[in-house]
Amino acid sequence: LPSRQILQEGAESSRRQLLIEAFVSAGRVDNITTVMGLHPQYLSSFWKTQYLLLRMDGPLPYHKRHYIAIMAAARHQCSYLVGLHMGEFLQVGGNPVWLQGLHCAPQKLRNLNEINKLLAHRPWLITKEHIEALRKTGENSWSLAELVQALVLLTHYHSLASFVFGCGINPEEEQDGSPSAHSDSSPASDDGMGGSGGKDAMQEVEVLMERMKLLQESQLEEEGVTQEEMATRFELEKTESLLVAPPSDIADHSLQSNVLCFVEDPKFGYKDFTRRGEQAPPTFRAQ
Repeated sequence: LPSRQILQEGAESSRRQLLIEAFVSAGRVDNITTVMGLHPQYLSSFWKTQYLLLRMDGPLPYHKRHYIAIMAAARHQCSYLVGLHMGEFLQVGGNPVWLQGLHCAPQKLRNLNEINKLLAHRPWLITKEHIEALRKTGENSWSLAELVQALVLLTHYHSLASFVFGCGINPEEEQDGSPSAHSDSSPASDDGMGGSGGKDAMQEVEVLMERMKLLQESQLEEEGVTQEEMATRFELEKTESLLVAPPSDIADHSLQSNVLCFVEDPKFGYKDFTRRGEQAPPTFRAQ
C-alpha cells in the first residue's frame, strides 16, 4: 500500500477513541462502524448524523424512526440493516406485531410505501402530488416536520444499504437469530460459498471446468499451442472462475420472508430514465 493510505499513529488513536465511544453509547460496535472506522473522520461525521437521526429530539418517536429504516433497507433487500433495526425497534419499545410485515404497521407508516419505492429506485418520478397526498390523509396525515424527518431517514438508509452491499458487510455474531445478510448482501463470502449448497455448486463448477478444458484443448491443438501452455492457461482461468460464486449459487439464496414482508410491489426497480433517440420530458424537475 502507498504510505499515504496507511493509518498514521494519530489516526489510529482517533479511530480507537471513536470505537470506544460507539461501544459506550450502544453497548457494542457493529460491523458498519468497524469498517467505516478505517476512515475516522468520515466515521465521526456519519456517527453524529446517525445519532441525530435516531436518538435526538425530533417529531417522530424512536420506534417509528427504526421502522422507517427497516422499510428503506427492505426496499433494497438489505437484510443486514433490516435485522439490525428490527433489534433496535424492539429495544426502544416497538410493537413486535409490526415486525410481522408492513401490513401490520399503522396506516400512517404504510402510506410511506409509495414514496419509499420511488426514492429507492426512480426518484425522478416524484412530484409535489406525492407530498400533498401524505399531507392530506385525514387522521393519518403527516405534519411537515414529521415528513421531512421520514424522508431524510428513507434516503439515508437507501444510501447506507449501498455501503453495506459495496463493502460486503456480514451480520454480527449476536445477529444470528435475525435475518442474515450473509446470503443477500455478501453472496461471495470468505470461502466464496456458503453451507452444503456451496459445496454442491463448487462440484458443479469443477465438472463444468473439466468439460471446458477438453473443448479448449481440442481447439488449442488445432492452433498449435503446446501442452504446457494449455495447462498454464487452464489453471489460470480455473482459479479466476472459482473466485466468483456461480449464478446458480446466488439464485438459490432466495430472499427471506422476514425481509420481503416489509416490501410491497417487490418487482418495481430501477429503470433507466434516459430514453436515447426519443423526445422525452426533462428528467429532473424543480418542485
